Amino acid sequence: MSVFNRADDDGLSRGAKAIVALPDRGSGSGRDTDARLAEAAGLAAAIGVDVVEKLAFRLRDPKPATLFGSGQVDAIATAARMAEAELVIVDGALSPIQQRNLEKALDTKVIDRTGLILEIFGERAATAEGRLQVELAHLDYQAGRLVRSWTHLERQRGGFGFLGGPGETQIEADRRLIRDRMAKLRRELENVTRTRGLHRARRQRAPWPVIALVGYTNAGKSTLFNRMTGATVMAENLLFATLDPTMRQISLPGIDKAILSDTVGFVSDLPTQLVAAFRATLEEVTAADLIIHVRDISHPDSEPQARDVEAVLAEIGIVGGEGGTPIFEAWNKIDALPPEEADRVLAEAARRDDVVAISAFTGEGVDALQRAVAERLTHGSRRYSLRVDPADGGAIAWLHAHGEVLSQEMDGDRLAIEVKLSEADWARYQAR
Repeated sequence: MSVFNRADDDGLSRGAKAIVALPDRGSGSGRDTDARLAEAAGLAAAIGVDVVEKLAFRLRDPKPATLFGSGQVDAIATAARMAEAELVIVDGALSPIQQRNLEKALDTKVIDRTGLILEIFGERAATAEGRLQVELAHLDYQAGRLVRSWTHLERQRGGFGFLGGPGETQIEADRRLIRDRMAKLRRELENVTRTRGLHRARRQRAPWPVIALVGYTNAGKSTLFNRMTGATVMAENLLFATLDPTMRQISLPGIDKAILSDTVGFVSDLPTQLVAAFRATLEEVTAADLIIHVRDISHPDSEPQARDVEAVLAEIGIVGGEGGTPIFEAWNKIDALPPEEADRVLAEAARRDDVVAISAFTGEGVDALQRAVAERLTHGSRRYSLRVDPADGGAIAWLHAHGEVLSQEMDGDRLAIEVKLSEADWARYQAR
């Protein structure tokens, strides 16, 4: 399914040489140019493409035909020839016309940031659900790219085994096939959403709170997940190392059982097609009792990355603060900071009640994070007076495991229990 390996294309494969061209629009995002170029190279490395040159160009007046100015296009073409690059990656969004015109001008294959991220997801999706979501996003992206490229239609955008053949009639047929396939995928994903809803409903009836890890890709979520659960989820210094959500049972101070969920990492300019396609997966985050936002505090773009994560959370309907889902920040990778900077970060985190500075790699601060999460989950506990059948050992054990039992004594044929429970745990107890 990869655009790099289709028979009707240039035969680009893993190990292909590439040039990264960054269009800097001076938007005031506060992002570091070198960090942006490094991230683009990291995205390319995630699918085995070797970036041999990285170029940044200030775009004062983006050109409708090619995005870059004519002199900038010439500079990219020269760099590509000198490096013998087989691919040019534009770290930004390209319209189908811009992509086609750049391919003509550069005489090489061109892919934009959205296409690159879709390639990574297409290669990494391991579950049937993940593959459905990626294929839907890929088709949505490519539907607008069935345009005449070079001098014949054998180089049309597309894939999945049914695109090809010359003539405008063929393009229309391909568009119809894509629409039909997308409709089928959406129906299948609706079934996935219903199934996930049933699973969530069962978990909500169960006595366990759900904690979701979210964060920018490569922030260390999977490393923290492994540290807290003892699991062996893939955790490498690689963008989008894991895609499919993973859930494990953990214990926290004062909380016998909780469910920890590791989710897909976010990235700046995450393609809208992917946000829509992965909504079924991201709904796991919306159902969480608490969200841990894992941040790479050692990254020069840590603040902009945090804003990107918050934007995606807002897009899927998650609002923090009063009345919303509690969000706790884990400032990760303090071991990667110089000593003076690490001391500053630790001092700042100590002043806040919604942040813990940690190193998921060394384990520093993880115990403090678990205590803080447990306190946040039990925050706002209220006192309840209950009368329980003494034979109901399950209910009594549950109350001891998930609340603070203040007293218990026999009152006639019932056991009178005074207990402090959070509102969420009280709702779970009532649902038993």
